[in-house]
Amino acid sequence: MMSGFFVGRRKRARGLSAERAFTLVEIIIVIVVIGILSSIAVAVYLKVTDKSKDDRRIADMRAMELALDAYYDAHDVYPSSDNQGPGGWDSTSDGDIAHLLITEGYLKKDALDPSDNTDATGGYRYYRYNAGAYGADASRGAFYVLGVRKTEASGYAAYPGSPGWSTPGRNWQGEFSWVTGRFEDH
Repeated sequence: MMSGFFVGRRKRARGLSAERAFTLVEIIIVIVVIGILSSIAVAVYLKVTDKSKDDRRIADMRAMELALDAYYDAHDVYPSSDNQGPGGWDSTSDGDIAHLLITEGYLKKDALDPSDNTDATGGYRYYRYNAGAYGADASRGAFYVLGVRKTEASGYAAYPGSPGWSTPGRNWQGEFSWVTGRFEDH
């Protein structure tokens, strides 16, 4: 009779099993699965964010190239670095080159690195060199170099599709992730 009592209790317990709580193992499995899915989602989000920053950088460079060409068409020279004659690299973070191009109507908006990567390791840079600098053919005139120091996809290495720019005495692709340049007498 005793054994029947326990058997009956087990059956009643089994009857209530549809409302039982999750076991600790089931909860841990659910947490692990959610963690894995979250990690994948974050990685995809960061990759998309990085790509959009690089796309913005390249679009800014294309807009700057067009603005510089329009400036050249109007003035027969490219703007001086820092808009003050010979000087250091002009960074778009200090606004000189971008401000000049905006003020004169060649550029619609300020071109700023989307990561605000404007210290010596990042950001956009522009410099106008005199004819013959770094062994360039002096008959082609002065030239400018325009570049992005660092991209998300490539870091400081060459970004895929970078046009590159070099003269016999210097290769700027080794200094920039994305770089281009143009001679005044092209």
